[in-house]
Amino acid sequence: MKYLKLPCDQLRQLPFYLAMEEHAAHMLRNDNNLDELFFTWRVRPTVIFGRNQLIDSEVNVRYCQEHGIEYYRRKSGGGCVYADMDNLMLSYITRSDDVTMTFSRYTHAIVEMLKGLGLNASDNSRNDVMVDGRKVSGNAFYHLPGVSIVHGTMLYDTCMENMLQAITPSATKLDSKGVKSVQSHITTLNRYLSPMTIEEFQLHVMNTLCDGTIELSNSDIAAIEEIEKSYLTPEFILGNNPRCNMERAGRIEGVGEFSIHLELNRNIIRHINIAGDFFLLGDLALITSRLHGVPFTSQAVNQALAPLDLSHIIMGLKNQQFIDLLGLHNLVN
Repeated sequence: MKYLKLPCDQLRQLPFYLAMEEHAAHMLRNDNNLDELFFTWRVRPTVIFGRNQLIDSEVNVRYCQEHGIEYYRRKSGGGCVYADMDNLMLSYITRSDDVTMTFSRYTHAIVEMLKGLGLNASDNSRNDVMVDGRKVSGNAFYHLPGVSIVHGTMLYDTCMENMLQAITPSATKLDSKGVKSVQSHITTLNRYLSPMTIEEFQLHVMNTLCDGTIELSNSDIAAIEEIEKSYLTPEFILGNNPRCNMERAGRIEGVGEFSIHLELNRNIIRHINIAGDFFLLGDLALITSRLHGVPFTSQAVNQALAPLDLSHIIMGLKNQQFIDLLGLHNLVN
């Protein structure tokens, strides 16, 4: 695996590095000698939320504005996270269409890298890397044609006050983890690795996971900055406010948290928006387009979705779980 290096140490805003991932995907497609790329990065205080999340539900916008914390949407699924200069961001790009296998391979490599430092590291069944049973890394992924991208945080240290105030995890998410506060299920690596600095840790990550370096050119930087523009539009950051006269929300263990907004007219689905911190494997429009104009009954929805295997679109989701989440198991057909 090759480490992707910027030509200078200029500090960039977070969307630049997300665009850099996309550019790395283009590099893999155009060079048959490359199979995997990896890079690390750090940013000023920033909140990053998943593609399918609602900003008003996930980000404490007022707190962020008052404390100079930036906030951006990413193109991958998963939940909302906080990053600053005291934690490390990781990006892994590989030539693969098997998103599930890619994610497993990546988290395993991170666990082994931490074990090499003498830490009691492990991964859980979804997207976290743990040390002594407490979370130090949360990760998300998305897929481009022929390429899979995994990216995540590594909590070396952080401003805990900003983390707790800038994002707003739901009560159901906290309850599902069996904790009373975010602080009770996370930890930071500096508690274990001090006096190692974050810069020394960053170097350890690169040397352990990579066997060479590729330095980006000025033309690469220009291409990345062009991609970056797509992340900076208000339309992308804020998303579409869902039209609805009915909302269904809940958490499916092993899949994620859902917030589904429906607009019904005479019990016919006229619009549906699916938000949450689940992991996408396909296009949500495959689900929502099939439900437009369908009666809001379990029989009609089941028939509309029958040609689809929802687990191929949302990781781990079974068709009946989605129908139950809509509350249709309790309705008369």
